[in-house]
Amino acid sequence: MDASLLTTYKTISEVQSVIASAKTLDEALHGSLKAIVENAGAESAVIWYLDKAGDARLHPYFWIGPIDLTSKAHRLGEGAAGRVYMTQHAERRLDFPANPDAETALDFDGMDIASMVCVPFSSKNEDLGVIQFVNSVETGQIREETADMMEITAMLAAIAIDENDALGEPWEPGEVIMSLRGIKREFVNGDIVTQVLKGINLDVYEGEFLVLLGESGCGKSTLLNIIGGMDQATSGTFTYLGQDLSNASQKELTDFRRDNVGFIFQSYNLMPNLTALQNLKLIAELVDDPMDADRALEVVGLSERKKNYPSQMSGGQQQRVSIARALVKNPKIILADEPTAALDYATSIEVLQVMEEVVRGGKTMVMVTHNEEITRMADRVVRMRDGRMHEVTVNRHPAHATDLVW
Repeated sequence: MDASLLTTYKTISEVQSVIASAKTLDEALHGSLKAIVENAGAESAVIWYLDKAGDARLHPYFWIGPIDLTSKAHRLGEGAAGRVYMTQHAERRLDFPANPDAETALDFDGMDIASMVCVPFSSKNEDLGVIQFVNSVETGQIREETADMMEITAMLAAIAIDENDALGEPWEPGEVIMSLRGIKREFVNGDIVTQVLKGINLDVYEGEFLVLLGESGCGKSTLLNIIGGMDQATSGTFTYLGQDLSNASQKELTDFRRDNVGFIFQSYNLMPNLTALQNLKLIAELVDDPMDADRALEVVGLSERKKNYPSQMSGGQQQRVSIARALVKNPKIILADEPTAALDYATSIEVLQVMEEVVRGGKTMVMVTHNEEITRMADRVVRMRDGRMHEVTVNRHPAHATDLVW
């Protein structure tokens, strides 16, 4: 049998298996798209869906690839996705010119587009949206037989929709407070150059809980360090509230960290010879408009422990003090690097409950973790692989910390 037919049959089988075993509509859609992308070798793919109750535009529901599409949307008839939705006919461009027209390449700025396949996505009763594939990982050019497979399996994925299911409401992010474009980070050791970040394009939104997920060595902690002003990119642009920090001096980065960022680390980094309250007051003295230290300890449920030294507290209590220490600065954004990695399950849930309350209280939080279960709490999840953004997921119904099990 022809190899392309074998791949098509294999993909169809995987999509059907995903749909059959999925517990929710989101799982069915996410799993189906992943199966198609992995078998087709696509660089990027996105499910666009129509928000009929809102602005009547196509919004990204789920996507795989290096571009952050969170704030993007298509008007009907606009760009390839808008055209395909209006005509309900698949469109393929397998050989783009060197500079494809802006309308066709809409929303994929930052990627070199070599080819594209766009397929209508419909249930039995209505037209829901569009599935769009961009580029082949190997050559850039999507082959005709691969495009055929994409169209067939994308249409089959619509089986996940039935009369009792509906796509979730679009997530409405706050204002963009931080933007990263083309962020690369290299480390040089003699003649050896190691690329840790290979071109990150990401926005961070006010009031969101963003999780960076990935295996050790994928670049997530390096990215967090750049976001927090503890490290600088080798190239690319990094802006915060309109201020360009790409080539900031050490003093400018110090001011940025002091005035805007709170940190929560895996190791608690508390001063051992100071009480919990004294640890907070030490940090409060560094900023102009701190939260009251007693109030910060109250927020994390440790008012009765304010006179205890770190050695007199459990690991979970010390981590809650470190959360209070981040809060006492009254920062605009809180960064957490594997904050539960050193804790047992029950203690981790206690700490995550505190962090949940902090985020729902209006703070922006970016957390690095390798724990897949924690991602259920997030508004958005960025899955990283080999120094690149691999997937972005929007959770329309974030779980509570108490719902997590591992």
